[in-house]
Amino acid sequence: MKSNAVKSCELDLDWSAQTILPIEFRGKEMQVEARAYQGSDPDCQALVLVHRDKSEEIDLPLVRVHSGCVTGDIFHSLRCDCYPQLQAAMGHILTSPLGILVYLPYQEGRGIGLVNKIRAYALQDQGYDTVDANVAIGAPIEARDYDLAAHILFDLGYPEIRLLTNNPAKVSALREEGVEVIERLPLIVKASPYNTRYLKTKKERMAHTL
Repeated sequence: MKSNAVKSCELDLDWSAQTILPIEFRGKEMQVEARAYQGSDPDCQALVLVHRDKSEEIDLPLVRVHSGCVTGDIFHSLRCDCYPQLQAAMGHILTSPLGILVYLPYQEGRGIGLVNKIRAYALQDQGYDTVDANVAIGAPIEARDYDLAAHILFDLGYPEIRLLTNNPAKVSALREEGVEVIERLPLIVKASPYNTRYLKTKKERMAHTL
């Protein structure tokens, strides 16, 4: 029987801890490997869930690098597609021979933080789209980086991956960090009346493949 004791190890740039985490997904209880990483900046952290099916032959890992979203992931906001994307990604990961979720909680609002995100939402209530709202409050349109995600994948021993994303910029960013994205798999979810314009903006102004 595997131990649930937390172990830590030192990396060149990051600190990590790991355990076995029982989770419930779609009415089914499962166990996944859970690892927490801290970057050189103490405020830059990540949670990684790894699912392995040892009965199947493992090829390339299926990876989702997911930006944390308090309003979507926790409260299931309908203004974005974060929660359905996370659920869809977990469905793929937990049925893959080797599936990995890299969850980046510090990337709220494409990296602008929770307060600025809500400020931008308030401007969207007035008719701004998500790009113009960020510009209006003096925030960058895109402030995320993926260096910690790349370090994590290298630490796990997976420099070559299949990536679940609709964002070509995420593919390019990981490749710039040295990760070989062998295949990009789309993660299309159903739109709601509240996020139709948001998805349209991501497609037309941010080059997402939707």
